Amino acid sequence: MARIAYNNHDAAAFEATRHLSDQGLAAWREAVTRHLDPRPGTRLLDLGAGTGMWARAFTDWYDNIDVIAVEPAAAMRARCLHPQVIAGDAANIPLADSSIDAAWLSTVIHHLPDLSAAARELRRVLRPGGPVLIRSALAGRHHAITLFRFFPEAIRVLNTFPSVDDIEAAFATAGFTTVSFEQVPQTTAPSLRDVAANIRREAHTPLQLITDDEYATGLARLQHAAQTESGPVVDALDLLVLR
Repeated sequence: MARIAYNNHDAAAFEATRHLSDQGLAAWREAVTRHLDPRPGTRLLDLGAGTGMWARAFTDWYDNIDVIAVEPAAAMRARCLHPQVIAGDAANIPLADSSIDAAWLSTVIHHLPDLSAAARELRRVLRPGGPVLIRSALAGRHHAITLFRFFPEAIRVLNTFPSVDDIEAAFATAGFTTVSFEQVPQTTAPSLRDVAANIRREAHTPLQLITDDEYATGLARLQHAAQTESGPVVDALDLLVLR
């Protein structure tokens, strides 16, 4: 079971605040393209697709590829921007053996209760040599993420997420090896003031899992800093690529 059982309220918050602008997506397009060969007919799995920001981005970026969004939460599927979204999860991907060319998992790895089972299922549906691209905040790697500056209490939640070593060990059981690991910078918001005005606790797993008092204290820190700090908010999340 995922750490958060996403309901309609959570899905609405995610849709409203977690979709990146074209500027925020630009560095990710460059990073992803280094590891994909997006020729016409390429089949890409967006596993844990949420409200479909990435599925839509891939469809916009690459001509004539087939993006299949798989999402377990009905509330997320109901708001998905991508028309081809189906129910399923990492332990039961509803696709045929060797039927996809690549898999994308964005901010979903911490919701998977059995990483080895997920790795085996991904190995089953991937064609030989197909990459798995994992975008996430990972245990011990909070320093480049603005959220944790103002909500340091949420670091303890992050540190229960899988680490790089955890993922590599689990995926090795299915024959995957790491081919790339990097941080990718993204423009998350135009300003800290924008973050403070629009933040939704329900859209962030680490914020949902701290106490109400801790959240209130962190929100006050954020609102205070937003009064004086200017410039875009740039975060860096990890991209781990395995084959």
